[in-house]
Amino acid sequence: VNRKSNFNTMHKEKRYQALIAHFSQQPEATTELEYTTPFHLLIAVILSAQCTDKRINQVTPELLKAFPTPAHLASSHFEEVFPYIKSVSYPNNKTRHLIRMAQTLVETFGGEVPREVADLQQLAGVGRKSAHVIASILYQTPAMAVDTHVMRVSKRLGLVDKEASTPLAIEKQLVEYLPEAYLVEAHHWLTLHGRYVCLARKPRCASCALRTFCRYYAEREGI
Repeated sequence: VNRKSNFNTMHKEKRYQALIAHFSQQPEATTELEYTTPFHLLIAVILSAQCTDKRINQVTPELLKAFPTPAHLASSHFEEVFPYIKSVSYPNNKTRHLIRMAQTLVETFGGEVPREVADLQQLAGVGRKSAHVIASILYQTPAMAVDTHVMRVSKRLGLVDKEASTPLAIEKQLVEYLPEAYLVEAHHWLTLHGRYVCLARKPRCASCALRTFCRYYAEREGI
């Protein structure tokens, strides 16, 4: 049996088993966003959309000093908040999101970051992906957050069908095949792998330990 046929006929289950076997031997993966409270993480996740975690980690400490609680932020004005986050992507929209988010926290949730994904999605600036990130980190909710890294890596590895083109379609396949116990950490596995190894333009295949079961690598190398 030649190697090419092995790659082409490898079942998804085998790829997932190989993924889990590899990352289970690595140090525990978690978010690179730095936070001290649930409110801090919520702010960081909202700000992190299309921005680097490094930049967000530079911005949030001073922002939280100025607005340490949801009540402080809820009663603030655009002109007060904007200077603290002007260096992040889309600062105008994010400033408005933060203030509206804090107002909803105070008015609807008693100033506490809610546990349920559906409740989190009621907050300004929090979509499905962000809600899954927050719920999984804070409350260990078995949810798969699909960001651009997760989309790219899961498709390249062959964890999802090539035809899966939306975050929701990819999420459904990952949740179907990944044991629930691994869902929280698997998001970080795929995100960090995409951030540092499986880069969008120049993936570092030569140094990638996952290339032995990677569909993208096999097709690229003709094996």
